Amino acid sequence: MTKSELIARLAEKNPHLYQRDVERIVTTIFDEIAGALARGDRVELRGFGAFSVKSRDARQGRNPRTGEQVAVDGKVVPFFKTGKQLRERLNAGDE
Repeated sequence: MTKSELIARLAEKNPHLYQRDVERIVTTIFDEIAGALARGDRVELRGFGAFSVKSRDARQGRNPRTGEQVAVDGKVVPFFKTGKQLRERLNAGDE
């Protein structure tokens, strides 16, 4: 599902809201999550999951085309861990 599909579905389920208002709400939520992650904060949505950042150390990589060793800089990457309720909902069909 893309962001525009999410906005369209939310607008459809909430006919009392204008689509532009739904778009503003969704954009604000995403901006707040991204801002918190940029500050190094953790964002937890109970029952859904938690967003956090993890540091990756610098390492030696390999160019797959030439086999030459390449230095890969350390970086910070976003990480998502599913919540218990979401995990149970996804695995409900396995039983």
